[in-house]
Amino acid sequence: MSSPVTTLAQPSVPSAGSAPRLRTPRRHGPRRPRRSVLLTVLTGLVLLYSLVPLAWLIISATKTQEGLAHSFGLWFNSDFALWDNIRETFTYSDGVFTRWLLNTVLYVVVGAGGATLLAVLGGYALAKFKFPGKRAVFAVVIGAVAVPGTALAVPTFLMFSKMGLTDTPWSVIIPSLISPFGLYLMWVFASEAVPDELLEAARIDGAGELRTFFQVVLPLLAPGIVTVSLFTMVATWNNYFLPLIMLKDPDWYPLTLGLNSWNAQAATAGGTPVFNLVITGSLITILPLIAAFLLLQKYWQSGLAAGSVKE
Repeated sequence: MSSPVTTLAQPSVPSAGSAPRLRTPRRHGPRRPRRSVLLTVLTGLVLLYSLVPLAWLIISATKTQEGLAHSFGLWFNSDFALWDNIRETFTYSDGVFTRWLLNTVLYVVVGAGGATLLAVLGGYALAKFKFPGKRAVFAVVIGAVAVPGTALAVPTFLMFSKMGLTDTPWSVIIPSLISPFGLYLMWVFASEAVPDELLEAARIDGAGELRTFFQVVLPLLAPGIVTVSLFTMVATWNNYFLPLIMLKDPDWYPLTLGLNSWNAQAATAGGTPVFNLVITGSLITILPLIAAFLLLQKYWQSGLAAGSVKE
């Protein structure tokens, strides 16, 4: 009997002249995000809505009083009068524009600066210290954020009138020192940005509360401080309604109120319209705000001290 023979398939051996083919792994790169046409169109409309008034302001500041009435708003006129308008803005009415500019700087430095300082101190204390009535304070702060500033203007005027502080710089500076939104923002920011372990380590090393605050806490709160200072600075710089009801002396007007008085000259009997100076003054007014946002933008994007505490 012949035994069955089992045949095994032998693997094919590549010839000497041919190299074996290796299977290359597939590379999966990051997927490119899909572009949304609707989102792109909406972003373009928002950008257009934001830039068209600025372009109109810049173009109109290059025109004379006659050129404003006889030219298209979004294009230049034949007479380029930007430098003449700037010079006349600072010299018109005995240079009162410079006085208004200095008043605004005073209100911003003292009012907005003090509001930022109080918001940082209060926010850090509310975030890192425990005391009775903390929830009540939180409710009061949230309620104050919800109340618009214009609703408090008349009661504030009546209170300052009884104290004899109306028509003085203090009637604008003191209300500007209170920023409920800035306090709430620093409260939330300090809760996340300042680790409790870092404070305990500083206290164990013998640092007092003031030294801990200035040397440990402040560097961590820098992005929040810049954000709050910008919010309070813009609010104080553009404040119009509060100075309107508090101030009667034009020497204490801020820029917003002073430019409005120039604009109202055209409606008064015998008044001279100076719309070219109002537009040029408005352009000069927004330049410090644009510069502040551009210079302080990097602090908004800076990270916190991540990893400073070992767990």
